[in-house]
Amino acid sequence: MPIIKSAKKKLRQDKRRAAVNRVYRNKVKTAVKEAREKKTKKAVEAAYKALDRAAKKKVIHKNKASRLKSRLVKLVKKKKSKV
Repeated sequence: MPIIKSAKKKLRQDKRRAAVNRVYRNKVKTAVKEAREKKTKKAVEAAYKALDRAAKKKVIHKNKASRLKSRLVKLVKKKKSKV
């Protein structure tokens, strides 16, 4: 545990930030999972929104968001070509 006053404050800040980041990460995780299962345009749009927001808030890297979005679009295109 921190002893110095500034270290205590830093710990409090880190806990708050970690909680906020956890929310964004969970939203991304559930949106991407749902998009993979349903493979609908609406689900992919929701995943895009969650990924973009997380990347903007620097919870995930922008290239990771881009990579995941690309993979989702591939799945949807694959589904359309089968039908």
